[in-house]
Amino acid sequence: MAVSQIYQRKIDHIQLCHQGDVQPKTANGLFDEVQLIHNALPELKLSEIDISTHLLGKPIRAPLMVTGMTGGPQEAKDINLAIAKICEKYGVPFGLGSQRIMLREAESVDSFMVRSVAPTIPIIGNLGVNQIRDLGIEQTKALFERIEADFLAVHLNPAMELVQADTDADQDFRLGYETIAKINEALDGKVLVKECGCGLSKDVVRNLMAIGVRAVDLSGTGGTSWIKVEALRNEKMGAYLGNLMENWGIPTAAAILSTQDLGIQKIASGGINDPLIAAKAIALGADLAGFARPILKAYLDTGEEGADFLMDAMVRTLKLNMILTGSRNLQAFKAQPKIIGFGLRQWIS
Repeated sequence: MAVSQIYQRKIDHIQLCHQGDVQPKTANGLFDEVQLIHNALPELKLSEIDISTHLLGKPIRAPLMVTGMTGGPQEAKDINLAIAKICEKYGVPFGLGSQRIMLREAESVDSFMVRSVAPTIPIIGNLGVNQIRDLGIEQTKALFERIEADFLAVHLNPAMELVQADTDADQDFRLGYETIAKINEALDGKVLVKECGCGLSKDVVRNLMAIGVRAVDLSGTGGTSWIKVEALRNEKMGAYLGNLMENWGIPTAAAILSTQDLGIQKIASGGINDPLIAAKAIALGADLAGFARPILKAYLDTGEEGADFLMDAMVRTLKLNMILTGSRNLQAFKAQPKIIGFGLRQWIS
C-alpha cells in the first residue's frame, strides 16, 4: 500500500531526527558559555530539594517537558504512547506533533490519543499559526478538544517553510498576532506559543504578552534545525537554501537571558541535548527545559528502558546541580550567581 505524501514526510522527519545530521554547525545553543558555581558546603540534604512547579497553573513534578515531536503514521503512534507513558511516570508535560495531518488523514487521529497512558500530566496539542488562521477558530477548537489536550502550542516556523522553495510550503505570514489573540481568547488562555528551532526575540515575546499569551517555548538554535531537516528532504534550491541558512536564529541561552525580565512563563528548548544542559537552562531563568530529539533517539535506540533512563537522569542531574549550588528550590537555583561567557554576553547586550 502506497504511503501518502504527508505520511512519508512524518516518517522522514522521524528517521532524520534519529540518525541524520540535523544540528547546526554552531550547536549547543551557547550553553557552553554558562558555568555554575560549586558550593562545597551546601547545608542541604537531597530529600529537601524541591523541583515541583507548574505549566500554566497545572502542577507538574519537575520543570521538564517533552516538546512536540510527531503524529500520523503507526511509527508516530508507538513513539507518542511510549514517551507519554514515561512523562506520566515522572509527572512532566508531553507535547504532540503538528495536528495538521488530522485534517488530511482521518486514521491519523489515533496517533495523537495518549490520554489513556497519561491521565494526569499536561498534554499539549500543536498547530501552526498559519494553519489556525486558515482553518478558523471553531475548527481549531474542535481539533484541540478531540485529542483531550490541556493546552495548545501554536507553532511559528517561517524559516522552515521558506527554505522549502520547491514545494507548496506556506509563504504567507500575515495576521499572526491577530490569529494568536483570537485562539488564545477562544481557549481561555490555554495557549503557549513556540518557535521551531530559530528562537523568540524579546520584542516578539513582549508583543505576545500584550495580546494575552502567558507562556512561550523559546525554541532557539542549538538542537534540531528544522531548516536543515528540510534541506535534507528537498532538492535543488530547497536544499541549497536550507544548508545556507542552517545556523539562522537566536541561540537558546541568549533567548532565555534576553527575556528574563519579562513576566511570562518560559520553556527553553533547542540544544537541551543532555541533562546538564537542561539544568543550565533552568539556572539561567527558564521555567521549564524542553527536549524532544534526545528522548526520541533514546527510545528508538534502546526502547522504553532507554527513554526512561534519560528522563530519570534529567531529574537526578537537576537535583544534583541544585544541591551543589546550595539551592533548596527552583527560585533559589535561578538566583545563584553564574559565569557567563563573552559570546553569550554579546548576544544579550
